[in-house]
Amino acid sequence: MGLLTGKVALITGGGGGIGRGIARRFAREGACVVVAEIDSKAGAQVADELSALGGEGLFIKTDVTDKTSLLGAVDAAVEAFGGVDILVNNAFVPTPNVLFEEKTDEMLEQTLTSTIKASWWAMQACLPHMRQRGGGKIINFFSIDVDIGAWLHADYNTAKAGIIGLTRSAAAEWGRFNITVNAIAPTAMGATFHKMAAENPEFKERAAAMRPLGRCGDPEEDIGPAALFLASDLSRYVTGETLHVDGGLHLPGYNSRPQGTPIIDV
Repeated sequence: MGLLTGKVALITGGGGGIGRGIARRFAREGACVVVAEIDSKAGAQVADELSALGGEGLFIKTDVTDKTSLLGAVDAAVEAFGGVDILVNNAFVPTPNVLFEEKTDEMLEQTLTSTIKASWWAMQACLPHMRQRGGGKIINFFSIDVDIGAWLHADYNTAKAGIIGLTRSAAAEWGRFNITVNAIAPTAMGATFHKMAAENPEFKERAAAMRPLGRCGDPEEDIGPAALFLASDLSRYVTGETLHVDGGLHLPGYNSRPQGTPIIDV
């Protein structure tokens, strides 16, 4: 018996990076996992992997910026497995890394929709199913970028700050339904990390050196267990919390100012 045997988890953006790592970890603990992913090839591949790990995987092509698509993924999970016990709001759609004054309304709307609105929609859609099953677990995603005011991420920082408000509000109100709502602030070797490492051979070593633990996180072995804790009965008395899973990076923080940016720009 695994920690999630008999549980049904829906993970947005489960086709790669941290989402895939969490999906694999959940499957190893016996969960049925719905991989809600926009990339059909990646999503189907991960679903196949999960079945081989001892769980059960189901890929549902999902665009989290489309409310109908996202609600359809919840309906598919219920139809396939009878309900939803765990919701992981992992997906988001990135925008170009440009200065705050160059961010457009379209970029802001895309980021707000793929983070706050998507999480909001999925949480409300899962609520009746979790209530029917006597409780549930919701995991949202925060970012260290908010804490340090990361350059070139003004829209992302704004949205992720809102995720904390959403997480705490739901935790306060939905505790009466035995639903816990928490957030993870992770850093790990996902798709973006590997892209940057390929472009700069020194990137991985520099990134590891910034962390007190001296290494970069693995999505399945480092982020996955934290998500597993919040998704299982091990965290039955934990709600409204934000858990940093970043090798200690939040302690020193980091300087995100692009090289060559003048101190005074007039």
